[in-house]
Amino acid sequence: MAKLGKRTRAAREAFAGKENVSVSEAVSLVKDNAKAKFDETVEISVVLGVDPRHADQMVRGKVALPNGTGKTMRVAVFARGEKADEAKAAGADIVGAEDLMETVQGGKIEFDRCIATPDMMPIVGRLGKVLGPRNLMPNPKVGTVTMDVKEAVEAAKGGEVQFKVEKAGVVHAGVGKASFDAKKLEENVLSFVDAVQKAKPAGAKGTYMKKVSLTSTMGPGVTIAVDSATGND
Repeated sequence: MAKLGKRTRAAREAFAGKENVSVSEAVSLVKDNAKAKFDETVEISVVLGVDPRHADQMVRGKVALPNGTGKTMRVAVFARGEKADEAKAAGADIVGAEDLMETVQGGKIEFDRCIATPDMMPIVGRLGKVLGPRNLMPNPKVGTVTMDVKEAVEAAKGGEVQFKVEKAGVVHAGVGKASFDAKKLEENVLSFVDAVQKAKPAGAKGTYMKKVSLTSTMGPGVTIAVDSATGND
């Protein structure tokens, strides 16, 4: 059995016996044990009682975290003419049409969010196999297929987080950095959980939100009492 390093042992000891804690306690544990030499991302995972293979149980949405993510979001916009100029003025990192399509087809994807005007979707649609698996495909349901590219770019740059349930019924996202003030992280966690709660699909049966956990990039995870995260405690 591999020998555990001092940092790993200390983190495991700190988390021992800590399960289903409050949001504030989970944030404190994660912050106190984020000891890497870089500013670790604080990540949330929510296990849902849904089967995303059924259309009426798909969970997806977006949330503007009150304190941002701490991450610099690179935004690409598929647009032409005035809308392309609008996107550039709003701070988009990459703007294009067929030229951008060719760049992506060539395997060069240097962005974290992709936005498109509706008229660009025939072009963007050809990139489904490339953008889809990376959860980068523009979608009107989360506001990334829109004529209001200014608002979409500004939202992405301002800390908006998109989420989509995975095959195993899990939703996860980064909700800040370990360097964030504890209160700000708590607010972000609660905002994210609230958005997932509101995105409950019509086909969900039984317990919708089964488990909520918090971790940092290099640290162990801690489970949060669902009632604490949803405000029902």
